[in-house]
Amino acid sequence: MTDSIKILAEIEGEVVTFKSLMRHPMETGQRRDEQTGELVPAHFIREVTVEHGGRVVMTALWGTGISANPYLSFKFRGAKAGDPIRLSWVDNRGAADTLLAEIIKAD
Repeated sequence: MTDSIKILAEIEGEVVTFKSLMRHPMETGQRRDEQTGELVPAHFIREVTVEHGGRVVMTALWGTGISANPYLSFKFRGAKAGDPIRLSWVDNRGAADTLLAEIIKAD
């Protein structure tokens, strides 16, 4: 999947606020197709990783309980404006995406 991730990483003082939006259907495998009545196969992000400076600062293991187009936000320390930060995800079907962004100074 291309362009499925949006990132905003802002630093204020010593704290980085990381926000991301991932475009993904996040199907549970329990919903029925309205036209055919058949179950829609499960399709969900199973692992999200955020890296800064060559180290993992956050890992999330997800399942079917996460909504479509998930939003993720967290805070961490130990970065500076201009540093690169990378979010990667892998879903249960083996699809993956990654985006490299830059930490910016908050206004």
